[in-house]
Amino acid sequence: MSGASLAHNKILVNLIGEIRTALKGKACQILPSDMRVTVPSGEAYMYPDAVIVCGKPELTDDRFDTLMNPVVIFEILSPSTADHDRKKKFFFYRQIPSFREYVLIDSKQIFVEISRRVGDDRWQFDASTDPEGNLLIHSIQSRLSLEELYRNIF
Repeated sequence: MSGASLAHNKILVNLIGEIRTALKGKACQILPSDMRVTVPSGEAYMYPDAVIVCGKPELTDDRFDTLMNPVVIFEILSPSTADHDRKKKFFFYRQIPSFREYVLIDSKQIFVEISRRVGDDRWQFDASTDPEGNLLIHSIQSRLSLEELYRNIF
């Protein structure tokens, strides 16, 4: 998203820093918001705030910037994007076979939601508002500290 708020950008920097550290020694990497993601049908393209890809990134044949195999997708919510991120984007992201976890981070208050694929078409939801809490990201076997995620935001 072009023109994001200061809080949005600070959360994104904190997120990438925390996840990058958690991924050291693992066959996964975090990529920022310029990495476009597509669904298998090619009918939709989205620009999430960040993605984790494990193993070799699979890109569409004719594009060098369109990822087909994200494992974890992060969206930082604002009042103007929250509904779109929760509904339409999640609908499309669920079509991606490699996609396992969807993390929504509120930019106006301490609130993080995570949706996890627990079956072919079943999802489990969890959320935290505890500033001293952690959110487990199963795909990378790591905990995301909400205190670090929201450092210097509020």
